[in-house]
Amino acid sequence: MAITPKHILIRLYLVAGGLFVFALAVVFKLVNIQTVDGDKYRELAMQRTEKMFTIAPNRGNLYSDDGSLLATSVTKYTIRFDAVTVSDADFREGVGPLSAALGKLLGQPATHYEKLLRKARANQNRYALVARSLDYSEYTALRDFPLFRKGPYKGGLIVEQRTVREHPLGKIAERSVGYERFDENGYATRVGLEGAFGNYLRGMEGKRLKQRIAKGQWKPIGLDNIIEPQDGYDVISTIDINIQDIAHHALLQQLEAYQAEHGSVIVMEVATGEIKAISNLGRTSEGTYYERLNYAIGESHEPGSTFKLMSLVAALEDGIVDTATVVDTEKGYWRIYDRVVRDSRHGGYGEISVGKAFEVSSNTAFAKIIHNGYKEHPQQFVNRLMEMGLHKDLGLPIKGEGQPVLRSPGDKGWSGISLAWMSHGYEVSMTPLQTLAFYNAIANGGELVRPRLIKEVREWDRTVRRFEKEVLNPAVCSKQTVAKVQQLLRNVVAMPHGTGHRLETPYLSMAGKTGTAQKNYAQRDPEKLAYISTFAGYFPAENPQYSCIVVIHEPDKARGYYGADVSGPVFRSVAQKIIANQPIEERLERLGLETPELEQEYQAYFEKVREPLKTLPDLRGMSGMDALSILENLGVEVEIRGNGKVRRQSVSKGTDLKKVKRIVLELS
Repeated sequence: MAITPKHILIRLYLVAGGLFVFALAVVFKLVNIQTVDGDKYRELAMQRTEKMFTIAPNRGNLYSDDGSLLATSVTKYTIRFDAVTVSDADFREGVGPLSAALGKLLGQPATHYEKLLRKARANQNRYALVARSLDYSEYTALRDFPLFRKGPYKGGLIVEQRTVREHPLGKIAERSVGYERFDENGYATRVGLEGAFGNYLRGMEGKRLKQRIAKGQWKPIGLDNIIEPQDGYDVISTIDINIQDIAHHALLQQLEAYQAEHGSVIVMEVATGEIKAISNLGRTSEGTYYERLNYAIGESHEPGSTFKLMSLVAALEDGIVDTATVVDTEKGYWRIYDRVVRDSRHGGYGEISVGKAFEVSSNTAFAKIIHNGYKEHPQQFVNRLMEMGLHKDLGLPIKGEGQPVLRSPGDKGWSGISLAWMSHGYEVSMTPLQTLAFYNAIANGGELVRPRLIKEVREWDRTVRRFEKEVLNPAVCSKQTVAKVQQLLRNVVAMPHGTGHRLETPYLSMAGKTGTAQKNYAQRDPEKLAYISTFAGYFPAENPQYSCIVVIHEPDKARGYYGADVSGPVFRSVAQKIIANQPIEERLERLGLETPELEQEYQAYFEKVREPLKTLPDLRGMSGMDALSILENLGVEVEIRGNGKVRRQSVSKGTDLKKVKRIVLELS
């Protein structure tokens, strides 16, 4: 059939109608996008080109008790260059001076940076790396360099900042200082003080707008943040860095000497419960030591003979024995059912008092005391220990406190030998800090205080929160019992035959208890037996200021493993150095020493200082240092010859001070 003009016209109308309908559909869709889905698509477009990023705030500083930094946040800056935004004229004029300034600041040849910048320009690189990890002073200097001073749009300067946590003490107390980390899913890992008090240290995140550029990279828009991050509060800890340093190195030296597996030291202030030092060191496969785990807080283990203090307090409180009660230690071993309790001394100690049994740490004596005294009512013994709070943790803010184990009759693991074994520190479990807390209670007269690691939270000079002493138990036992066991703890170190007598020093009185526990006593092979060596106590014995515990795991048996030999020397070293580092005036007052000669010299010096001097005084008989102080305050140049007191002065007394420019003092 032939195609007529009419058919062609119809087809044209159909095409035109289709186009018209399509145009209507396009207009409808555009209107719909603008009015109905506009916000949705605009957001999608923005997400493809611009995105809001979070800026981590500066965490607050963590300080020691004297204001020294334990942990601090430092902002580090990464500098990049947008080679596209810079005009040709600005680039030609600024690339040379900028390269020279970068080279001087960053220690590279200027040619290195000029090559980098020109390559970025040739490749149209909008995100070329210039420098990483600059500190704030370097960043502020760089921001004022040629070309960069024109800013992000004309000068191509791109600045990215990140916060880095630094520890000025290095590895010392690293585990106790700890950290707070978040994974990609927002789950947190919290360790030590950083983790426990992260809610104060953390601060509030800021916001920064960035633009998507080539290769999936994001470039900050402008120099300012949309929301500025808010820094965290500062936290003042109880840690004394001098005591921490003493404890760390004393422990490290002993671990190396005995090739031990790991160990910990804690020093606590008796009156307040403030922890002044806490050191945890574990051995690597290479034989070196580092802060691997927080053993002092997290590792609960059988304490061995240090638990005899708790057993004795219970027996004294319940009237089972007195310190003068005589007990037969047999021949150094005592059979109970199918098990044998043994003393470390072959042949035993014969018949001795309970006090003496504590001083020499007789296992057989304590097994007999507790088993025979409580076998008809074993729950009474457990109840007494529970009244002391030994079944509870300390409720520390730091995560991971080990749980104490204190079984009762009927519990899984309880048997007919449980009383005997518990008496000298087996079938019970405590962390070093939990053990120390009890010894600290005995030192301060019976008050069990919660160990404390934080003093206060601050914002600049404003105290946000102050942490005061917390009493967990006002009296773990009677004052009479406290007095008795205090004397026995002193005798352990002071008596000629106490287990810690080799630790005694004429310059410092100490009180404490040794402990040597078998770590794997089910092991049949003696060569594979491992030990835990412990010393817990306080000093000075008469007026306790600090309590301390030293726990060392798996020392080389060939070198020694008893608590008095392995852990005791660490305790003594720590105690001596702490007291030696105290101000002399404080130590003289505490020791009750009278120094009339020193007082007389001071009075003579004081009288001379008070005189309105116009003539040279008689300095003979005065100490050289006092005479020097007086003359220098008078503006006289002094030459000192010899040591001691002034024997002769080159200018006679009574000379007009206006005529005295220089004087020679001869001392003897």
